[in-house]
Amino acid sequence: MTSLFDENGKNMPCTVIQAGPCSVLQVRTVEKDGYKAAQLGFDDKSEKNVGKALAGHFKKAGSAPKAKLVEFYHEFVDKLSVGDEVKVNLFAEGEFVDVTGTSKGKGFQGVVKRHNFGGVMQATHGQHNRLRAPGSIGAGSDPSRVFKGMRMAGRMGGKQVTVQNLQVLRVDDEQNLLVVKGAVPGAKNSYVIIRKWN
Repeated sequence: MTSLFDENGKNMPCTVIQAGPCSVLQVRTVEKDGYKAAQLGFDDKSEKNVGKALAGHFKKAGSAPKAKLVEFYHEFVDKLSVGDEVKVNLFAEGEFVDVTGTSKGKGFQGVVKRHNFGGVMQATHGQHNRLRAPGSIGAGSDPSRVFKGMRMAGRMGGKQVTVQNLQVLRVDDEQNLLVVKGAVPGAKNSYVIIRKWN
């Protein structure tokens, strides 16, 4: 992340995303595939790391192997054909986008970090090593079990997350960079999917 200053001198946190160029590898139609979509590929990949099936797919599209393939179902797919390139000029400053990515994996975490539990918050009355414990989970002889969905310790992060309504602050056509206000899910250099709905 970085930050920019607006015309009033306010400091705005923002994220810089490389948003292209993306190659159109396949256009799906209702007649042939049963639905309408366009498959875009991003980030060149070495041919030796691509299986034969995918290598044939890229060769048919006349494109170099790509590391990330995503299908889009938006109305702009009607204007695309195989071999086209989608660049960052698809976006405009001031509009809002949704960004989907895989959040950072944080491993096995306790309830305080994972679910924002408060903990016991006192160390009196003979308590020992109970400050960050979950406390009672509510199961007694009546249910004789723990209900599904009980908030407990476990693996945290590493899931698909969508952050909605991020404002586009800058569009750099030369370097295909998109600057959005706020944070996006995932670590540095990870892949994200950007959608615009207007």
